[in-house]
Amino acid sequence: MAMLIIIKFIVTAAIIVLISEIAKHFDRVAALIASLPLVTLITLFWLYYENQPDEKLANHAYYTFWYVIPTLPMFLFFPWGIKVFGFWVTFILSIFLTIIIFLIYAMILKKLGIDLI
Repeated sequence: MAMLIIIKFIVTAAIIVLISEIAKHFDRVAALIASLPLVTLITLFWLYYENQPDEKLANHAYYTFWYVIPTLPMFLFFPWGIKVFGFWVTFILSIFLTIIIFLIYAMILKKLGIDLI
C-alpha cells in the first residue's frame, strides 16, 4: 500500500512539473494541458485501480463539475490583477475571490437541492 501511495505522488507531481516546464516555453500549450481535467482523470484512475465502487467514481466526477464552475472567475481576475497588484497580492486575492464566489455559489445551489458543503 505504501508503494502505491509513493507511485501516486510521483506520477501526479511529474505531471505538474511537466506542465510548469512546458509553460516556460509554450504558454498556450501548457495552459491547454493544465485546463484539461487531468487531476480528475488521474483521481478517477486511481480510485478505479483501487477497486472503489462505481458510485464513488461517479460522485467524484459529478461534484468536480460543480466545484469547477466557481473557480473560473479567478482565471479572468488573475491576468488583470497581476498587472495592477503584482504576483503575491493577486495570488492571495485570487484565493479569497474563489472562496467568496464558492460560498455564494454553494448557498445558491443548496436552494436548488445540490449540497456542496
